[in-house]
Amino acid sequence: MADGENGIRQITKDNVYDAVAPTDFGAMLDIERHMTRSDAFDKIISATHDHFWDPLDKKYIDFDAEPWDLDTQDIQPDEMVPALQTDYVREHFEKHPEQRIRFKNEIARWSMSAILHGEQGALNLSASLCHVLRDPGAQEYAANQTREEGRHVTAFAKYIRARWGSPLPCGQTLATLLQEIVHAPEVYKKIIGMQMLVEGLAMGAFATIYQRWNDPLARRLTQLVMTDEAFHHKFGKIWADRTIPKLTPEEHNIVEDWAAHCFQTLLFNLVAPHQMKEIYTRFGLDPELVMEGFQKVATDEARREQMKESTNIFRVLVKTLWNAGIITDRTAPFYAMYVNFDEFKAEGDEMVGDAIAEDGIKYLQTINFGVDTNALARVAAE
Repeated sequence: MADGENGIRQITKDNVYDAVAPTDFGAMLDIERHMTRSDAFDKIISATHDHFWDPLDKKYIDFDAEPWDLDTQDIQPDEMVPALQTDYVREHFEKHPEQRIRFKNEIARWSMSAILHGEQGALNLSASLCHVLRDPGAQEYAANQTREEGRHVTAFAKYIRARWGSPLPCGQTLATLLQEIVHAPEVYKKIIGMQMLVEGLAMGAFATIYQRWNDPLARRLTQLVMTDEAFHHKFGKIWADRTIPKLTPEEHNIVEDWAAHCFQTLLFNLVAPHQMKEIYTRFGLDPELVMEGFQKVATDEARREQMKESTNIFRVLVKTLWNAGIITDRTAPFYAMYVNFDEFKAEGDEMVGDAIAEDGIKYLQTINFGVDTNALARVAAE
């Protein structure tokens, strides 16, 4: 660990992740750095063209092909709308059944808008890594991910426009966390915060949408995005493999506490009623009464039950941290309130969504180059 510009302590254990201040462009003109380019990310970079897709090209996805009636067609099932678990909201829509489907679809709009904002954060964060990573291979990977996140932003914006016309504002909890991660001068905060936690959150959400939403356009979109995310996850995994085992106890505590801070923030606030007050008010619901209802049903016991599902977004987050070796006996009791670590051990490194992404990759290869549909999937799985 070294003190950098303005006293920032970078935790650097591998030259692949060596970083400079974003204002230090002179470091990028150093001749020697080009002579020591890492090959750690070459497979991911080379695979890019094979799983390429274009949200503006209808041969990949057509946002106009399947119209949707928001007043009569449910985008998502009841069990995916937490507010409907409360007596207050359920009884309200028993009195106003004509609003129920529209309300559920507005919650879906909020979810997709949150994903759009998360993808924008991933785009900006990837671009910020280009300014600080000294290794040309790591820098090229970051530029590559920036391009892919750019198409995700375009794709989710097009989906939201096709279904609702416009996105909803970013919830304050997610907005604050994204700001914190994107502007963090420490590389470890960027990688843990975005490549592991936010990307892990997204993979859980995408897998859930793909498996359970009723809208075929949403299912196709999330599968296409997951073909990219499977490779983005690799970047964080390589960082963990090369960094975590070499940390001093003090450094590990810093990294572990940062991860726990991010997880706790998301767990207790991400989908809380106060994040979407405007929606409740619009449908004649009192946000404070909705919050009271949530407090009755959103118990630790209820969270534990929900986290038994493999696609539960918070379970995916914990498993990502566990597989990376970030969680130790210091913080394990906090996470163990909600998950069973023995299940993680039995499951191994396979993450939710891997199989969905693999099928999506094969689909893209038949469109793009007609190459061996198993070759790229093996690269993603390595």
